[in-house]
Amino acid sequence: MSVHLTVGPLARAANGVIGRGNGLPWRLRIDLRRFRTLTLGKPVIMGRKTWESLPRRPLPGRLNIVLSRDASFEAEGAVVCDDFGEALEIGREQAAEDGVDEVCVIGGADVFALALPRAARIYLTEVDGAPDGDVTMAPLDETGWRETRREAVPPGPEDEYPTVFRVLERG
Repeated sequence: MSVHLTVGPLARAANGVIGRGNGLPWRLRIDLRRFRTLTLGKPVIMGRKTWESLPRRPLPGRLNIVLSRDASFEAEGAVVCDDFGEALEIGREQAAEDGVDEVCVIGGADVFALALPRAARIYLTEVDGAPDGDVTMAPLDETGWRETRREAVPPGPEDEYPTVFRVLERG
């Protein structure tokens, strides 16, 4: 079985915001459920700030791999790496062992930037809003990608904004 790298789930607002104050800049229950469904049972790679922003560490039911430039950084319940290639290799080995076909990169912006050139798929949530935030991401260059799924979702009772869920595949 081939194991590929996936960017996301990645939620990005219309103004490019993806984070605020080491957390999410919105309340979107539907997106949190989607995140869990898409990542459960799969290795996830994240940066240190994303790790520190998690309300529950480690994310249960997933190998948590944390990238940090600080060689002394420790993350209880996670594997810490200082090299993206090493993190990806560990993730691929675990995915193959577990019989799953993808490793998911879940943030933040710097780790997404490292992953995008190597990714085969992007799970993207477009948030129809412009919240304040301190972490942004430029629009994705969709050249070389094709959309294989699009679903517009109106806000539910626990959602601040409407969203569009998209799946992009390379090629």
